[in-house]
Amino acid sequence: MIDTALPDGPGSPLARGLAACLSSVTEVPLPELPASGDAPISHALGAYKSWLAGHGSGLVPIADPRSFQWAGWWIAIVDRNDSPLADGPERQVAVLAFGTPPGVVLSPQDPALLGRATADLEISSAYAVASLDPVLPATQEGRELRGVVELLAVAPRAGAPMQLVPRARALPGRGLEGDRYADGSGTFSPRGTRKPGYELTLIAAEVLEDLTTRDAAIDFGSTRRNVLTRGIDVNALVGRDFTIGDVHCRGLRLAEPCAHLERLHGPGLLRPLIHRGGLRADVLTDGGIAEGSVILTRPRPRTSP
Repeated sequence: MIDTALPDGPGSPLARGLAACLSSVTEVPLPELPASGDAPISHALGAYKSWLAGHGSGLVPIADPRSFQWAGWWIAIVDRNDSPLADGPERQVAVLAFGTPPGVVLSPQDPALLGRATADLEISSAYAVASLDPVLPATQEGRELRGVVELLAVAPRAGAPMQLVPRARALPGRGLEGDRYADGSGTFSPRGTRKPGYELTLIAAEVLEDLTTRDAAIDFGSTRRNVLTRGIDVNALVGRDFTIGDVHCRGLRLAEPCAHLERLHGPGLLRPLIHRGGLRADVLTDGGIAEGSVILTRPRPRTSP
């Protein structure tokens, strides 16, 4: 996403706020979006839907925005009766949300909403920004990737502070021994049957150093991740098998930030970690991980025909 301010010009502040949200998430300059003029917001939405369709995407209405859980971009129309910056008798503002659970990452009309969990807001309508093409790209093995473990951390229960440990035992199908997700007691631990992607999380030290330089200080513990890496592109591990020390792991998906991080550690973590929040992985074999352990990609075992 890109930072986009509320544009000047004709049209209601709500329509212009909606345009700013779309410009930010699509990274298309505002002048290239269709002009809404003084048309009702329903006409502006129709124009934006047609414009997105021409680019292979769309705005999908969300039936129950306050309980909506999806680690992707969506736009909410929020009723802010107490805001002097809001628009019209309904005092509505457009915000851009992201994460699971989701929080506000852009609020051109009312910056005070930044970082707020959408579950705490009065949302009158909402729309997911989604691709029209469901075809998934084939996983590419690519070049060998190599890095090291700089730090390890576990938390014994949901919400507890992360504790640095010099080494930890990885348990297949569970996670790191002593961590809340290995015990099934994490905030987002699946209830009932096991689901992939809840066993181990990694984040790159280079990302935290860059964010500390450009934004605000973010320490490893605040990210709630298990493994701090150095020298490896953790985003490139999605869909790939790799080892940490003698432990075989599989990268599942990006570990996107969420409103839960904001609640635990204060505002400022959600936006800068979008697409930079690390990796969710599964643990496939038993073994030990320690500070200094080598992280190395490996080919996925072939299955017999």
